[in-house]
Formats: sequence, structure tokens, C-alpha cells
Amino acid sequence: MSMDNSDNNIRQIAVVSSTRADWGLLSPIAVELSKREDCNVTVIATNMHLSQNFGMTVNQIISDGFTPVYVEMECDDDSARGRIRAMAQCMTGMSEALEKISPDLVLILGDRYEMLAVASAAVMMRIPIVHIAGGTISEGAIDDSIRHAITKLAALHLTETEEYRRRVIAMGEQPDRVINTGAIGVWNINNITPLSREQLGSELDFDFNHPFVIATFHPATLDNEDSGICCRAMLDALDRHPELNIILTYPNNDPGSASIINEIESFAEKQPQRVRLIRSMGAIRYLSALRYAEFTIGNSSSGIVEVASAGIPSIDIGRRQHGRAAAESVIHCGNSVDDIDAAINLALSPDFKKMASMVENPYYKSNTLQLMVDAIMDADPACLTTKHFYDIRQ
Repeated sequence: MSMDNSDNNIRQIAVVSSTRADWGLLSPIAVELSKREDCNVTVIATNMHLSQNFGMTVNQIISDGFTPVYVEMECDDDSARGRIRAMAQCMTGMSEALEKISPDLVLILGDRYEMLAVASAAVMMRIPIVHIAGGTISEGAIDDSIRHAITKLAALHLTETEEYRRRVIAMGEQPDRVINTGAIGVWNINNITPLSREQLGSELDFDFNHPFVIATFHPATLDNEDSGICCRAMLDALDRHPELNIILTYPNNDPGSASIINEIESFAEKQPQRVRLIRSMGAIRYLSALRYAEFTIGNSSSGIVEVASAGIPSIDIGRRQHGRAAAESVIHCGNSVDDIDAAINLALSPDFKKMASMVENPYYKSNTLQLMVDAIMDADPACLTTKHFYDIRQ
């Protein structure tokens, strides 16, 4: 890869974040880059970060030491048409923000619909994109197609496993621009100083000394079943285990999220002594809570990627994450109450818990953060504006 050896050129990087989840992953990268004298980081906050209904999580970006640029977009209409309008808003607002910032590189993560709008704006403005977590498969959500589309728009790829790296290369991306860094979420869980049970309890008003689970359910946007009904099955299965307290977190604002929110709010309201409903835990509190939980349950990517490094089981419901590489501690199950209940019983069994405490996580690399920062800073933006298709048959 070409090097940018200009001593008097400060690298301008725009880091775009739209949800509590991606900021938890992007924040250590942004912080590490901002420590360098040859790099200037601007964070652009959009979508759920700017919504009161989803916890106004832009405040987390501010508390991490950044003054973000805001790009407003509609968050409350969770229909497909509403999301299309939101994407148009995001693309327009992002083009204005990028024109003002004039970055050398745009750093984005993952596969959400608004990130496709971000990537499209950057490509049209000839700003190279650094994309984290390409090459993944999650066949139960429209995110799968969006992720692959972003891969073809991006110029530098930081993948989470070697398998994902090979997949990105097979899509025609040049091998020297595709780097297996491991998953930044796994680096996070291995490098944060966890909060104590007592501190977590004080901050979240929840008893972390009683056995508990963490539940997060998102819409499976390619599933024909109603997301609210599927979420209800998870909650009904959890009700068969009254010995467990529950932390419930809100879904992302994908199409179908409204019915999930109705279900979890009703569930939490009926059992206030047992259930704590939280709009956004924040990265440190979430990763700390993983260390004390019995297991996680739902259909989030975090349950696949990060939870194995917490040494606890994870129950993955339905087909949303189907195709994603997973450790042996991940229990895949169907959407029915009986299927989910059987998975809970397995997760609670002593033998499975012992195995989960020692499992190898396929997303782990010891130096993920440094690999990412080096890749970003070693790349020459001028050489990234042109892409050549790499044909693996040659």
C-alpha cells in the first residue's frame, strides 16, 4: 500500500456514527486517531443519536471528548417508505457536512441503511471510504445487501476475520486494501476496566447480584414473520424462568421496530421488580454487565461477535444473523417459545456454561485497535480514489 509521507500534511478524517452500537465500536478508533499529531478527527452524528426517543445518544459522543457535526434525518417513521425518505435526507445532509469538513477519508462501520447514504455521498464527492466489518453474512436482514454494496463503494476494508477478508477479495477488492484486523468490539471487551456490580447497580437502578440476562431484539427485515410477535415469543420464554431478572434494551429504528418497542415496554411495565428497560446502556456499562450476566438473548450481532469474549453463552434467535461466523458458545434457535425455552435451558446448564467460559472467539486479535489505526494512517488517500477490480481467477 502506498504511503503518505508528507510531513506537513495533517490527515483529516471524518468518522460517521448513527447509533449507540456503532459509536461504542468507533469511539476507541476515533480517540486513538485524535491522539496523533498528524491526524484531525471530526465526528459526524446522525439518525438515532439525535432522537430523544432513542436516548439522545449524541451525548455519549460529546462525553468522549468530541464536538460532533449533526446531520438530521427522520427517525420516527419505521416503515420502508419512511426509511427511504430518511436515506434521502441523510445523503443530502451528509454531502453538506462533508463539503464543509473536506476530509481525506471517511470512516464508517457496518451495514445500516443510512450508512449506504453516507457512502453514496462520499463516493460522489470522491472521498475515499474506510469500511469496517465488510465480508460478513447475515441473511435474515436487508443489512446483508447493504453491507456488500458499501464494500463496493469503499476503498479500504478492515474485516473482522480472515474468512471475511477472503470474501471481500472475492468481490473484486484488491488484497492489499483488505486487512483482517479482528473485531473492535472484542478488543473493547478485553481492554476496558469493567465497572463493579455495585457501580452498575447504582447507575442503572438494577440488582446485578441477582442472576440476570441481557435481552436485545431487532427486526429481522427479510423475515415474513411480524417482529413484534417474534419478540413476544422471546419474552414468553423468559417468563418461564422467573428466577432470572432481565435487562431489556431498545431495538434499532429499522422497519418493524415500533412493534418490538410496544412489546418490551408492556412487558417491562408489568414486571417492574424484575425487568429493567434501558434505551441505551452505553458501551462501558454494556460490556461490564456482560461479565456478570448468565447469558445474552435476542438477535443482535453483538451476541455473535462480542459476547463469546465475555465467557458467557449467547442465544441467537431466528434467522437475522444466519451465516455469520460464531463461537461454540452461541446457541442458535428458532422463533417459537419452546425453541427459545430449550435454548435457555441449555445456556443455564453447568456443562454449557463451563464450555462458554473457555471458548475461542473467531473475532479475536490481540492488536485490533493498532492494526486499524495503522491501516488508516498508512493509506494514501490519493491512491484510494481509483479502484481496480481484482479478478481472483487470474
